[in-house]
Amino acid sequence: MTADSRAIQLVMKLRKYGIGPRVLDAIERTPRAAFVEQPFEHAAWDNTALPIACGQTISQPLIVAYVTDALRLEPQMRVLEIGTGSGYQAAVLSPLCRRVYTIERHRLLLKDAEARFKALKLENIVTRHADGLNGWAEQAPFDRILLSAAVEQVPEILVEQLKPGGILIAPVGTVPKSNVLPAVESVSQRLVQIILGANGPERTELIPVMYVPMVAGLPGKEADERAKKP
Repeated sequence: MTADSRAIQLVMKLRKYGIGPRVLDAIERTPRAAFVEQPFEHAAWDNTALPIACGQTISQPLIVAYVTDALRLEPQMRVLEIGTGSGYQAAVLSPLCRRVYTIERHRLLLKDAEARFKALKLENIVTRHADGLNGWAEQAPFDRILLSAAVEQVPEILVEQLKPGGILIAPVGTVPKSNVLPAVESVSQRLVQIILGANGPERTELIPVMYVPMVAGLPGKEADERAKKP
């Protein structure tokens, strides 16, 4: 089966969950195989999360599609992503908005993601090596903000970087204090949507999820090297 046919099969599965056509088109056109580690290329178009370097994961396509749909993106919007990882989520966002700003704390992951963006000619993605929990004040405010790792509570500094009417999506809840993913039963997270309304932030819980934890600060060079391979 070709990559194109596997992409179409995946999109057909995602359509059953009510994902909008613009998001489905972005999923189909983004070659997920370019974002997974070589040992897992055979599973690139499976609807499952896969391990990547530095103890992180590339999210399940259904979750990527659901989150992207929940952002309600429009072509003129500027989006901030916290947690670049493999770069797959940013690549899916790229054709749906004007510019994507994405922050990653692991320099090795960011370097690989940047190479993928360049190879795919995704020229509206801007990257930064930093602690994403501080946001990107110099480029704020943003129309949309997405956290691609779990927090126990959404940092107020990120909500403050939203435009009025803006939307923030984050996995919120119990997170494992380990690079090893636990059993689903040991993690309690919900995907949360925050809309910055006229009377302040309006919070809605969406679906249960399981993300790796968001970690504050930057890893040392030695720690990054040890975590290089999945």
